[in-house]
Amino acid sequence: MFYQLEHIGVPEYLKVEKNINFSFPPHIHQCFEIILLRKGTMTVTIADKKYTLKEKEAVIVFPNQIHSLDSLESEHTLCIFAPEIVKLFSVKYAEKLPDNNMFCFNDTLMGLFEGLTENTSKMFKKGVLYLICDEFDKHTTYRTKESDKKYLLHSIFVFVDRNFNKNCSLSVLAGQLGYNYSYLSRYFRKIVGISFNAYVKNYRLNHACYLLKNTKSSVTQCALDSGFETIRSFNRDFKQYFAVTPNEYRSMTVT
Repeated sequence: MFYQLEHIGVPEYLKVEKNINFSFPPHIHQCFEIILLRKGTMTVTIADKKYTLKEKEAVIVFPNQIHSLDSLESEHTLCIFAPEIVKLFSVKYAEKLPDNNMFCFNDTLMGLFEGLTENTSKMFKKGVLYLICDEFDKHTTYRTKESDKKYLLHSIFVFVDRNFNKNCSLSVLAGQLGYNYSYLSRYFRKIVGISFNAYVKNYRLNHACYLLKNTKSSVTQCALDSGFETIRSFNRDFKQYFAVTPNEYRSMTVT
């Protein structure tokens, strides 16, 4: 299992892919994911439950649910999107998980969903995704997330989501969750594959990219709003991670 770092820290992240005969190993990320099967069959495993999808059938994967895709002959459309895009739905079920992640698309929803791209307007994206979430909501029940170690990873991700732009240290997290600092550090590295501090840094850098691309705030303000204490550390980490300076990144991405 691995964590998809490219999806973190971007408030309006949306990615659409259309694939044929596609499989993908167990992974986890902080976004919602909709997988719609257009042709053939596909097995999607979410947590410890397997779903066999056929034409016009779909699943919604909730944030931080481990999932994998397995198919030999299929065509599907996949959409990964940040919880902020459907904030009302996301907040309503922040502490719950669906009993059944699977549902069916009608022809109208399928047509709208197939029209989604990264370049469509924000209103169209929100409208289509809210309609899909509403349709899903009508046909499923939910359970409250358990508070045991099974959901410890989710609690860590929620802590970073809420605190990345302020004091987001492992020591504070350990105190809030009532876990030993060293245990949390080892647990996070074992599950995610990187240290907690590296994850927080990646989150902040990706959020800073979003601000640089989508706001007119100064580079310094983007750094501060993303949780960096000094512009010097921000410039150093940004150049090391993206191989360009923040100003160069802005000039390349802003049209």
